[in-house]
Amino acid sequence: MGLITSLLTLPLAPVRGTAWVVDQVLTAAEQEYYNPEPVRRGLAELERALTEGRIDEEEYDRREDELLDRLEEIEHFQRRTGGAST
Repeated sequence: MGLITSLLTLPLAPVRGTAWVVDQVLTAAEQEYYNPEPVRRGLAELERALTEGRIDEEEYDRREDELLDRLEEIEHFQRRTGGAST
């Protein structure tokens, strides 16, 4: 960027800075939301709850389906974006 361009776009600096911050927050939120590890831990905890008798088969099946759907959503997102979280 030249000096003239820098001077002319100087009033937009706060907007560019804000956009950068929003982009960073969005990226961090996506990484956390699309991290498969909490879902895998949830599946392990769910199985433990079933074997310890804290939940019945019906509850296990329902919650397992939810977690597996979530894991599938994460894998789809990772394939679509070409990246892998954790």
